[in-house]
Amino acid sequence: MSTTKTQGAEQGSHSNYRRSLGTIALTATGLGSIIGSGWLFGAERAAAIAGPAAIVAWIIGALVALTIALTYSELGAMFPKAGGMVRYGQYSHGSLAGYLAAWANWIAIVSVIPGEATASVQYMSSWDFGWAHALYDGKELTGTGVALASVLLVFYFFMNWFAISLFAKTNTAITVFKVVVPVMTAAALMFAHFDTGNIAHHGGFTPNGWSSVFTAVAVSGIVWAYNGFQSPLNLAGEARNPGKSLPKAVISSIIIALVIYVALQVAFLMAVPGDKLASGGGWAGLNFNSPLADLAVAWGLNWLALLLYADAFVSPSGTGMIYAATTSRMIHGVQENGHLPGVFGKVDKKTGVPRPALLLNLAIAFLFLAVFRGWGSLAEIVSIATVISYITGPVAVMSLRRISPDLTRPVKLRAMPVIAPVAMVFGSLVLYWGRWPLTGKVILIMAVGLPVWAWYEIGKPLTQGRKPWADLRPHLKAGAWMVAYLLIMAAVSYAGGKEFGGKGYVPEGVDLALVAALGLAFYYWGVRSAWRNPSLLQAEAELRADEAAADRPAQDDTAEKAPVGA
Repeated sequence: MSTTKTQGAEQGSHSNYRRSLGTIALTATGLGSIIGSGWLFGAERAAAIAGPAAIVAWIIGALVALTIALTYSELGAMFPKAGGMVRYGQYSHGSLAGYLAAWANWIAIVSVIPGEATASVQYMSSWDFGWAHALYDGKELTGTGVALASVLLVFYFFMNWFAISLFAKTNTAITVFKVVVPVMTAAALMFAHFDTGNIAHHGGFTPNGWSSVFTAVAVSGIVWAYNGFQSPLNLAGEARNPGKSLPKAVISSIIIALVIYVALQVAFLMAVPGDKLASGGGWAGLNFNSPLADLAVAWGLNWLALLLYADAFVSPSGTGMIYAATTSRMIHGVQENGHLPGVFGKVDKKTGVPRPALLLNLAIAFLFLAVFRGWGSLAEIVSIATVISYITGPVAVMSLRRISPDLTRPVKLRAMPVIAPVAMVFGSLVLYWGRWPLTGKVILIMAVGLPVWAWYEIGKPLTQGRKPWADLRPHLKAGAWMVAYLLIMAAVSYAGGKEFGGKGYVPEGVDLALVAALGLAFYYWGVRSAWRNPSLLQAEAELRADEAAADRPAQDDTAEKAPVGA
């Protein structure tokens, strides 16, 4: 079947990658992915949905990301290969579940790239020039704005074209700037204006109820932001010591980002002029083109506004560069899973860069930019697709403990049997909080990718005179839980509480309990469905070969040093 490749071919392609990224570089990659355009717009969008309770939304988002990230950290350390996030479902459940997870993950990540370019141009529209104002019409980029964003996309990919070492050096420097500026912004706004009355008035702490807090987690850009934790995992093939550096990078980046985002949210909430809230009808009436920069100007912090306008290029551009790098590794992983042409698995020997994959992602980024021209619309799509991709991590990590217990696990948490089902419940709840019909639309996007899977698993073998049905049956059986999960979650979202966009057939409170119960049920179904499929057997063989190669020099040295006749 197309889900298997020769071991030598795969190892050969990975030998062209350079294992040059240490813990600091990987942490900078994760943090640089998390602090992108989300910090420029997330505070306002979360406040518009949840009011002052947006602070809680950021904390919930970090907890969700952290539990899910812990499951992926074990997987990433086990399989330190490029594009790791698109491989784990394939290893545990075969081609159908693996493809759906990879498709959701790729959609979520590749659409971030035009989102970052859109954010930069949207901030530029607040410049005091007529041509700048013409870049954004208040809802989406104009034709001129799209053209400028397209130039930024080319820049992101250009910075990844030559070498991973150039990317690492550039990204680390940019990440330092990206951390310093948000911290300065939060501090400056707090000192300039800190009106605690904004929390007491205008509807109180939760003006739209607690359901709005949960919705803010799903669609305001919070999931968008924290999703950056997976960037180090997708660069695992270039990590020097993945067993130690990957979990440190993933966890550290989430915790540091949480502190920064909460500080920014507090600063934003207290800095919004009270008269603007009163005239606009409360938090839901907020409509800044450049939220933090507009507040800086309102309180006479012109130096901060200029810094923010500059950082509106630096932060999103840094994140765009990272995602251009990681998505190309994801395409390489999808190709090695057997679901893309072989050209997308080629890695340039001199630079260690998968250039054909870079070009494919550039084309897709242009397509997303043409269709979704506003940061908010992109953030919603990315967030829900991200959550769908999350559900395979908790299932895969415990599945592999069951079906492949002897694999070396550089990271193995004793609490994982508890963490994994909790992560599955969290992911299911965030998916539901995304609100109908958005949840249904993104689940429909998942179905759009199925013809590609069907071609490689059914159509192509038939054209070659092979009958794929016998080989395909266990893949279908193992992936049935994921297909059923998506369909049932769409149905629950449609029938669920009105506060989450549903028809109200399921009573408030009962809907959340139902979603949690379904998450657990599908978690256990998924774990029991795992099987020792060809992709896993091949991965195990490669890992054993790598371990044998690592042990061989030590054994040779011992033999050389042994005294004659010993």
